[in-house]
Amino acid sequence: MYEYKFVKIDLSSWNGKPKENYHDVIVNYAKDGWRFVQIFAPATTGYGHATYFELIFERSLH
Repeated sequence: MYEYKFVKIDLSSWNGKPKENYHDVIVNYAKDGWRFVQIFAPATTGYGHATYFELIFERSLH
């Protein structure tokens, strides 16, 4: 059995870049035993880009 964590990373409305360093987020969660699984990007807005994405992590409950 696994547990999952979803971490939302907001994107700048000016340039579409992440507002925080997602590389650091992945490394920090890995240190706590979480395994990075996937980046989920939602549908784009009327301006042609997403406003956020989510990092998905999992770890064993055992």
